[in-house]
Amino acid sequence: MASEVEGSVAEPVQCPVCFKDFAASEINAHLDRCLLNNDSCPTSTSKEMNGPPLKKPRISSEASSPTVNTTESSEARKSTTPPSPIFRMFQTNINKGPVQSERNTFLSNKPIASTAVSKGTKRHSPDEMGTGKAMGQFCIEPPASNTLIKTPRDTTPVRALLNIDKPLADKLRPTTLEEYFGQNKVVGEHTLLRSLLDSQEIPSLILWGPPGCGKTTLAHIIASGNKKRGTARFVSLSATSTSTNEVREVIKQAQNELKLMKRKTILFIDEIHRFNKSQQDTFLPHVECGTVTLIGATTENPSFQVNAALLSRCRVLVLDKLSVEAMGSILLRAVAMLGISVLGEDLNDRIDQDELDPTKLRSEPKVYIEQKALDTIGHLCDGDARAGLNGLQLAVQARVGAARPGQSGSGSTSRDIVVQEEHVKEGLQRSHILYDKAGEEHYNCISALHKSMRGSHENASLYWLGRMLEGGEDPLYVARRLVRFSSEDVGMADPSALPQAVSAFQACHFIGMPECEVILAQCVVYLARAPKSVEIYKAYGNVKASLRNHKGPLPSVPLHLRNAPTKLMKDLGYAEGYKYNPAFSAPVEQDYLPEELRGMDFFTWNPSDL
Repeated sequence: MASEVEGSVAEPVQCPVCFKDFAASEINAHLDRCLLNNDSCPTSTSKEMNGPPLKKPRISSEASSPTVNTTESSEARKSTTPPSPIFRMFQTNINKGPVQSERNTFLSNKPIASTAVSKGTKRHSPDEMGTGKAMGQFCIEPPASNTLIKTPRDTTPVRALLNIDKPLADKLRPTTLEEYFGQNKVVGEHTLLRSLLDSQEIPSLILWGPPGCGKTTLAHIIASGNKKRGTARFVSLSATSTSTNEVREVIKQAQNELKLMKRKTILFIDEIHRFNKSQQDTFLPHVECGTVTLIGATTENPSFQVNAALLSRCRVLVLDKLSVEAMGSILLRAVAMLGISVLGEDLNDRIDQDELDPTKLRSEPKVYIEQKALDTIGHLCDGDARAGLNGLQLAVQARVGAARPGQSGSGSTSRDIVVQEEHVKEGLQRSHILYDKAGEEHYNCISALHKSMRGSHENASLYWLGRMLEGGEDPLYVARRLVRFSSEDVGMADPSALPQAVSAFQACHFIGMPECEVILAQCVVYLARAPKSVEIYKAYGNVKASLRNHKGPLPSVPLHLRNAPTKLMKDLGYAEGYKYNPAFSAPVEQDYLPEELRGMDFFTWNPSDL
């Protein structure tokens, strides 16, 4: 061990590489020698060391030779200049404990699990090593230059689907725009955003779209391009589980990155609408000055759910629901990466014949999926790529699990596995209906229902009613809207429409769902077929406009129209001159409007006439 500097009162510092103690003033110089000049592998043996046994040496395997030539002289070893070592503590892409913890693991005489860094290397006993590499010395050499490192294919064996620890939608998430389907209007060729992404000029964005349309994937693709060029770091948070203090800590780190490394930070906030207004205000100054580039993802209308001040600092990108064609491309990419073959009708018939021939059986079955089954997934998932991919995974898992060979031994054979349309339908019991009773789709559907009835389109009216009820809407809410419609849009053209709507509301209140759905359907069709008149609606609107736009104090009620229940009020002239209409056989000439409004016709009057 290196001795401490005489007279120094500072505590000795342990080298993290060779585990020797040095004075604080010498540790930096020693680290330079230890790292650059390979001083971490001295020639002293373990017998010369008075301390406890240290970490077992780690050396790389030489090409394809499994052993080390122990007869090679130490001089011959010294004649070959070894390359600079690569130490675990300086590798940022590793998620294991520090070197000291590995040393403690060795001292406890427990085997150390292999890690990503130790691939292609092996541990040698002291007998296998030469005199230059004795037990207790920590030395990592890079793999030999002629060692072939194989990159696994980007495919997953189908049987591995039964054991993967994440959903298929996350495992097969695209990493490039070329693999990103269905949003050509936003990131297609020659679009503004595509040009900005290619030039690495990323503005702050709010990604608004339905679930499974690719919001999170697009954010990761943007971040991936920046990380490859080293121009930005990417931090991903979820508003459902992140506190304001965590956001402030990330912003503080972003400020340090920008000052020290001249590197920007891309901050992705999933479900940003979950943050309240005060939490969203945390981002304002930092997005304004460019400390962070904010990318927020939301399924709700940002006009209502995102702070207006933050919205003005970001560009809103509307991502559409994925089309059936886009879903087909996504599913074909998935089955290709999983090694599943797609069957047409002719090939399917041939596979069925092969299954009947015992000579065609194999120990490891091949998995096929019908093209019709993929088409069914594309239609049933309702534009949700996440639901489609996970439905595919569920169907394949079920079929592969059911086709597992029995306990007959390793020589058993299995037939080919074919995933058919009925297997897919079993996994996706019904179409996913995008509907949120408190969100954007709630107002979209009720608006569509109202306008379809106004246009006397009974089929469209029934469709939008079904979208709402099957999506979980409260039937009483729909019934209340129908009562309003019966007066607003039907009015005096069919006075019986209002009693129909009120009866429908009462019936829904009595029996509830699902029995009341046919009652609402009857009322919707009745109102759609009924003649329409908005004269009541417009006339009352003119009355409100007249009251709001009146200049000065509102006119008083004429005396002859006032009630006079007491003698004093009669003495003041209340009800004086009033003509009781039933007492006359002919129409009575009498003024009912204030003097300032005499002659006013609210059915024909226009507020612009004021």
